[in-house]
Amino acid sequence: MRINETDGVSASSKHLVFAYYVTGHGFGHATRVVEVVRNLISAGHDVHVVTGAPDFVFTSEIQSPRLFIRKVLLDCGAVQADALTVDRLASLEKYSETAVAPRKSILKDEVEWLNSIKADLVVSDVVPVACRAAADAGIRSVCVTNFSWDFIYAEYVMAAGHHHRSIVWQIAEDYSHCEFLIRLPGYCPMPAFRDVIDVPLVVRRLHKSRKEVRKELGIEDDVKLLILNFGGQPAGWKLKEEYLPSGWKCLVCGASDSQLPPNFIKLPKDAYTPDFMAASDCMLGKIGYGTVSEALAYKLPFVFVRRDYFNEEPFLRNMLEFYQGGVEMIRRDLLTGHWKPYLERAISLKPCYEGGINGGEVAAHILQETAIGKNYASDKLSGARRLRDAIIFGYELQRVPGRDVSIPEWYQTAEDELGLSASRSPPCTPEGDSTVKFTEDFEILHGDCQGLPDTMSFLKSLVELDIIKDSDRTPEKRQMRERKAAAGLFNWEEEIFVARAPGRLDVMGGIADYSGSLVLQMPIREACHVALQKISPSKQRLWKHALARHNDKGQGPMPVLQIVSYGSELSNRGPTFDMDLSDFMDEGKPMSYEKAKKYFDTNPSQKWAAYVAGTILVLMTELGVRFEDSISMLVSSAVPEGKGVSSSASVEVASMSAIAAAHGLNIHPRDLALLCQKVENHIVGAPCGVMDQMASACGEANKLLAMVCQPAELLGVVEIPSHIRFWGIDSGIRHSVGGADYGSVRAGAFMGRKMIKSTASGMLPQSLPSSNGINNIEPEVDGVELLEAEASLDYLCNLSPHRFEALYAKNIPESIVGEEFSKNYGDHNDPVTVIDPKRTYFVRAPVCHPIYENFRVKAFKALLTAAASDDQLTSLGELLYQCHYSYSACGLGSDGTDRLVQLVQEIQHSKVSKSKDGTLFGAKITGGGSGGTICVIGRNSLRSSEQVLEIQQRYKDATGYLPLIIEGSSPGAGKFGHLRIRRRSVSLKSNQ
Repeated sequence: MRINETDGVSASSKHLVFAYYVTGHGFGHATRVVEVVRNLISAGHDVHVVTGAPDFVFTSEIQSPRLFIRKVLLDCGAVQADALTVDRLASLEKYSETAVAPRKSILKDEVEWLNSIKADLVVSDVVPVACRAAADAGIRSVCVTNFSWDFIYAEYVMAAGHHHRSIVWQIAEDYSHCEFLIRLPGYCPMPAFRDVIDVPLVVRRLHKSRKEVRKELGIEDDVKLLILNFGGQPAGWKLKEEYLPSGWKCLVCGASDSQLPPNFIKLPKDAYTPDFMAASDCMLGKIGYGTVSEALAYKLPFVFVRRDYFNEEPFLRNMLEFYQGGVEMIRRDLLTGHWKPYLERAISLKPCYEGGINGGEVAAHILQETAIGKNYASDKLSGARRLRDAIIFGYELQRVPGRDVSIPEWYQTAEDELGLSASRSPPCTPEGDSTVKFTEDFEILHGDCQGLPDTMSFLKSLVELDIIKDSDRTPEKRQMRERKAAAGLFNWEEEIFVARAPGRLDVMGGIADYSGSLVLQMPIREACHVALQKISPSKQRLWKHALARHNDKGQGPMPVLQIVSYGSELSNRGPTFDMDLSDFMDEGKPMSYEKAKKYFDTNPSQKWAAYVAGTILVLMTELGVRFEDSISMLVSSAVPEGKGVSSSASVEVASMSAIAAAHGLNIHPRDLALLCQKVENHIVGAPCGVMDQMASACGEANKLLAMVCQPAELLGVVEIPSHIRFWGIDSGIRHSVGGADYGSVRAGAFMGRKMIKSTASGMLPQSLPSSNGINNIEPEVDGVELLEAEASLDYLCNLSPHRFEALYAKNIPESIVGEEFSKNYGDHNDPVTVIDPKRTYFVRAPVCHPIYENFRVKAFKALLTAAASDDQLTSLGELLYQCHYSYSACGLGSDGTDRLVQLVQEIQHSKVSKSKDGTLFGAKITGGGSGGTICVIGRNSLRSSEQVLEIQQRYKDATGYLPLIIEGSSPGAGKFGHLRIRRRSVSLKSNQ
């Protein structure tokens, strides 16, 4: 339901009492609440505001005896480490402290208070427990917001660990008691709410004109005025006079400096920001609902810097850019004062938002009518919008065709104009003469597309870059920023190198790779493509801010790395990255991996660049390569992110393959995979094993890559029998090998290995001759040799299950505190995880898993060569099931993947399946666990595919999420090789 205009909030004949709860996250929520409350009070009603915000936020705009402020904080929002960074773990811990631990007393107190004021309606923006308290008090409730905390916290949960997951589920459950949602523009998916009413922007009214404000400030009309609006300066940041271009002045909100440069003006703490915004020529700040809505309303160009880990931002950012109102500034340029190119770009914009800005008035009218008794809820969407299990646990912005998620109309319109989502290259085969088309535009000097449709589509997309025009400024013709950046990336007169690397489906082995297990991996159809150009610095087409940076330094042409990543528009990361290649040097030699990690960690919205640029540093460090030329790279990946199918490994392998090809480096695929693992372990900081990179680099289409991860002993490929097929089904829960669960399980495995080695060492003296030449105990045959090997155990998987059970299992504790382990055993000898002294680590399950998984994988490999039979398929499936439940024992399961495996079992054991020669036989969680994708094994038949589609639909019915199905295979990067292409000249094409 959409409501756009009203004639104002007419006074009601009935005097009403509203209880309005305001979240503790920043002032933005409080300032928009002011507009709604002001209209309710104007209509003659009493409003009790429950807030932790300062009184002046409300009283400066509303002076009325009908306004009552109750200072209570019932949630905390997102805890910010500084003005630009959210501390995810601290946010969850603070919410637990504020709203979870005292929940019972909060509900009791709020119910009593609501009854005491005789509230007619509870309004929440957007405090979860307020909805539950209203329900317990028998009062209707309505939420007014553009986002909900279940969606914001969902990504934090995946980073913080499994034990926080109940927080998100409880929040969603609280919201479900709300009658309906008044939804503001720029909204996130909020499936917890039963019904929705859309309203215009909620914007604070102006008190003074632009001319009045400038006159009071003493600023002439010809002076360009910038307003700096971060809600406080980033930590350790000092403003300097040279940050502003000549003829500019800057108003600073929330300045911490007592002394500012002469061209900066400190605004009072209680300054009425809208008036100063309307008097300015552009704004520099972070994205939030208040800043974006008011920038659009006042047609104020907005130079923004991304805020880390706040999932509301991508939706507001897309709305801002859709209406031509935003310019993104790189955080590095913000902090170093390199502002000029961004400000000049901003004042050339012509923001074009013409929609309503009376959302406060409209929302107040709806609330008044609801309190009187009008029923706005339709109930028709009740089931579809409710959260179920896994849907909220993933930060799901990388959408794919067919995705069942609510997308704003303005957002959908923009996407329709641009065709398919930029994050996914179309997998279908080009029709007609598409192959001829791109070969007419590009001359392929080396390599072969091998008939791969995604490669053909990627080459076609390169052709289309040349026709993107910067003059297309209207929303109807708006091009994604990433494609505009890519259009200016290459010098079309020079050669371009193209590499391709697929993701992988973890059939068997999974997290046992870091313990030395045998693994079986299948390269999937979806892949990452990288187009790279090595070019003389004097010929490189630099982006304006990079060129301005060099000019400011008085430098001539020097090697620069420029990267564009497709797919960033639908996720919270910057689409471009650039750096001087000299930044990788530290006193004449490549910088350390530790310094490089800190370099990329500085701006998490560009941390993705570590996967790409990190390959350059690894080549410099490990192979002594020096890069004298500039490098321009375009990264386009169709491997879905966060699904556990090695999206990061495919990016690393494709990037390094392209760099190696362009620089004439002949690196064996196995060696390249090991180098890429260094990127992920040491520069990105994710403690993954090597199987992902190996599968992406060394895999072959429609075959399983067999490898013993000690560290990377390739056993060749295993043919997939023609009667067997594998599928991947995505759970919708975002997986991350950088998450707390994966790292703690890995650490637990290494702790257990150290315990086993210690036990074996302690047993050795008992098996060796004493000083008088007599053995203390009678050793078994070769027993001493076995104990000696186990005392120096390099990999857990070299310990057989029977030896583990016979000698060591009883000495391995279920768990241990990090401090106790370090005291008793010292270092756990894992180069990529660090023991937290205060944390409790599970040990027994993480140790048992790889020891038994290695045995299961060997059995699985042997069974693949057995005669085709139902017993063969049943046994293969049983091994997958055992692996799945072993993951869960380690704490790496998830609600969504468990549900999918259960659905496979239900179909496998159904009477219909048994009567028709069953076709699905087993399933397991894959990769690093804690969400992501399951692997399903079944008979290679049409019926099996139908059953997989049935599971997809049943999962959607249960959760509201339509899973992505992964099927098919493609060659690894080594088998693909590379393409070397050159753009044909116009004259040459015309003569053909």
